[in-house]
Amino acid sequence: MIAIVSACLLGVNCRYDGGNVLDEELVKSVRRGEIIPIPICPEQLSGMPTPRSRCEIVGGDGFDVLNGRARVLDERGRDLTGLFVKGAREVLKIAELVGAEVAVMKNLSPSCGCGEIYDGTFTGRRRRGFGVTSALLKLSGLRIMGTVL
Repeated sequence: MIAIVSACLLGVNCRYDGGNVLDEELVKSVRRGEIIPIPICPEQLSGMPTPRSRCEIVGGDGFDVLNGRARVLDERGRDLTGLFVKGAREVLKIAELVGAEVAVMKNLSPSCGCGEIYDGTFTGRRRRGFGVTSALLKLSGLRIMGTVL
């Protein structure tokens, strides 16, 4: 099965802080041939640097961002919504190109969050919701799986 995978879960140092969150169980699934991973980082695909400022969705979740009802702000208050939408669209192009059936996404991320994201206050509080990329992939018919690492 071909899967779009948040690259940080595969050990790629692409998180906002320049690190990764290697998921050993996911790597084992890859090694066993259960999935063919297509590593992506929506924020890097948008042109954002690594490392970069921490960002959260303010006023909703990724679906709300795509509908223009919420914004993605960094911890300094800069509006980076356009870059997050651009990155999501680039990931969707890749998913369509490779015929991905599923996306394995890093939970809590403003891009990849799947079921739970930070609440937009930069206090560590969480809320139910999806990141911008996960929302776009879900709207496009991909099955989304999240991890809490």
